[in-house]
Amino acid sequence: MAESDGETIADLPPSAKLVYKVLEYDGPLTQKGIVEESMLSARTVRYALERLEEVGVVDEDVYFADARQNLYELVVDDQPADQTDTAVSD
Repeated sequence: MAESDGETIADLPPSAKLVYKVLEYDGPLTQKGIVEESMLSARTVRYALERLEEVGVVDEDVYFADARQNLYELVVDDQPADQTDTAVSD
């Protein structure tokens, strides 16, 4: 997991941890989707996403279905899945 100034996910508030788990289980979601799944307020979700972005574990992208919203997803490891599969089969 990525670190920023020595801060990790374990150091984040419970709301940020919950948002992280929601994204882990449900995949990429808009802020509205995270609010619905987590049952947190929109303001709390915004704060949690800011903290997760500071740590470097969440990536924000354009939501093409509605460009007014952003799509949030967890940052994956730097190594592509194709390389992982070939390393295991060797």
